[in-house]
Parts: sequence; structure tokens; C-alpha cells
Amino acid sequence: MTTQVQLDSLPVVVETKPGLIAVAMSGGVDSSTVAALLQQQGHPVVGLTMQLWNQRRLPELQGSGPAQHRCCSLDDVYDAKRVAQHLSFPHYVVNFEEQFEERVVRPFVQQYLSGRTPIACTNCNTDVKFVPLLRMARQIGAERLATGHYARIRKNPETGRYELLRARDDSKDQSYFLWGLTQEQLSRSDFPLGELTKEEVRNLARNVSLPVAEKPESMELCFVPNGNYVQFIHAYARAEGKPLADQEGEIVTEDGTVIGRHTGVHNYTIGQRKGLGFAAGKPVYVLAIDTETNRIVVGDDDALRTATLEIEGVNWISIAGPGGPVRGQAKIRHKHEPAAATIEALPGNRARIIFETPQRAVTPGQAAVFYAGDRVLAGGWIR
Repeated sequence: MTTQVQLDSLPVVVETKPGLIAVAMSGGVDSSTVAALLQQQGHPVVGLTMQLWNQRRLPELQGSGPAQHRCCSLDDVYDAKRVAQHLSFPHYVVNFEEQFEERVVRPFVQQYLSGRTPIACTNCNTDVKFVPLLRMARQIGAERLATGHYARIRKNPETGRYELLRARDDSKDQSYFLWGLTQEQLSRSDFPLGELTKEEVRNLARNVSLPVAEKPESMELCFVPNGNYVQFIHAYARAEGKPLADQEGEIVTEDGTVIGRHTGVHNYTIGQRKGLGFAAGKPVYVLAIDTETNRIVVGDDDALRTATLEIEGVNWISIAGPGGPVRGQAKIRHKHEPAAATIEALPGNRARIIFETPQRAVTPGQAAVFYAGDRVLAGGWIR
């Protein structure tokens, strides 16, 4: 059974049903396998699928065929329904479109226009998925929410804190995107795939004949149908009745010498080399985006490296805010190899990260996540 509901149409409180676990189902093999695993363990399961974005919006961006490798599409909703029917448990489609646009899509556009490079998936996890899904889980009688994220949760008996840990499969680890989770959210969440590899998950899906067992992974942003975020920003601005005016400005070297023109700061990100729109005779990279002067600053690769950064909106996860410097490793991008560093808490929910070796292309708007081995100690937005 699949039912589409609005979040506020459900009762505020119902009696908890023993053992019932809500599974956030994206329609992919990971979350579908989570549902199958929990059933095998004897848990009653109910599936929750989020409807995040109206696929009929911005038709000028739609291609001639179905979009591939995007999460949360209409096909994904249908696939989640098929899995629920195959495994015979209730399934609900929940409309989160308003929250998603307000907390993910609109900030995504605003961040790019302000010269930053946002991470929509982290915003979605922190601001859209866990809070309302945990609320809905409780409304349907489930105390816990399970997802297909590759990460681990454990409770430290000495500190009493819930700790977020990297997945055993380092190539699939998603802890970088989960640094915003609170102690309350961690205490009610399960990540059953944290100890498994992707191939083990595929095999489990095949063993129970899941209809999505061979489904490819989703890689692109769910609300950017053609994969071109610049085209999306322009189309979204037009649809909002605020078409982007002339965005042209100067491309300059570090000493202020003008060497080219750009077509809008949202077309660029720190470290970018290709698509600058001019030939410099040697490799040059975007070093800074100055929205006050509407300038793009470019230079040599060596100038991209820095040893110190500050983060804001810091969330201390596996430890409480420390009283002094803490040594560990920090990631400044999802695919960045964690680098040895020290973190210092600062007033105003900020922190400073100091690397032992300067790191390349520290990018405002991305997240810096701080680890001690497998434990996620803290995360925040790069200023």
C-alpha cells in the first residue's frame, strides 16, 4: 500500500508500536536494502519517501528523454513503491516540496550568486530530511528512523554522547554530509549499511530479489534536470520574476591587472581552471570571488594553498565543544583526503582549523568536517 500524505495531516502523537522502524526510502538500492535487512531482523517496517521537487517545473531545462542518475525523481518514488509492494509493508509518499525549496533550492541559488559554492545534499540532510522524517516516524508509531547512508552511529558509555563515525567502506562513506545532525537526531536514527560494502549491499538486494538490485547510483542534483547548475540558476530566477540582470565584470590578477571579462560570479568556483573565457598563455586558476567589486581574481596554482580557515554554524557531534585545541584530521570537500590539522573553538559558534600542510582550494560555502580517526568531531561551513 502506498499513500501520499501531507505532514500536517497526520496525528501529532500516537502510541509507539513495539519494534516499528520507519525507513527513508529514496527508491535506490541502498535504502531498499535497509528495509529488507530490518525485515530479516524481525522488525516491522514502514517506508517513507519524500516528494521534494515538482519535476514539471522549469520545463525549458528538461531534455527529450528521462533524466538519468538523479535522486528523488518521480521514477524513484515509483521504485520505492515497488520495493514496498515486493516486501509487503506500508509505504507513504510525503510532500516536502515547500520545505525543500525554502531550505535547499533557494539558498543554493543565493549562495552561488553571492560567490559561494553550496552543498545542497548537506542542507537537505540537515534542514529537510531528518527533522520532518523523524517527526513523521513518531506520528505513525515508529520511534526510530533508518536510512541508507553509509555511516555509523554508536553511543559512548563514558560520555553518554552519540558519536557519528565513518563507514567501514571508505569509498562510500557519507559522514561528510551528516555533520549537522544533533544528538537527538542521532539517538533516534539507524544507519544499517555502515558496516557493509557496496558490493555486499548489492548481493543482499539480489538475494531477496529486490526490483532495484541492479539500479545505478544517483549522482546529480535532483532539482537540476540537465545537470547544468548555471542554467538552473537563470531559469529559477526568471520563474521567480527576478531575472538576472547584466552580471558581467572583470577578471583580474592578484595585483589588480585586468586580463579578461566574466559573465557572472555564479559561473565560477575556487580552484576552477577551465571555462574562464580567455587564454592566459599559462594555466591560471580562480583564487577568489569578490562580489563587492564583481571581480574574479585568478593566479597560479601555488596561490590556491592555505593552512588556516574558519568555519561557522559549527556543530560539535561526538564531543562537546572543547576548552582548547584538538588535534585530528579535516576534510574540506567530500572527496578531499583528510589532512592532519588542529581545531580551536571560537566565540559565536565558529571554529578555526589549522592544517599541518597547506591545502588546495579552500572554498567558501563548502563544509569542513573534522575527524579523530573514524569519529566525526565537528563540522561547519567554510567562511
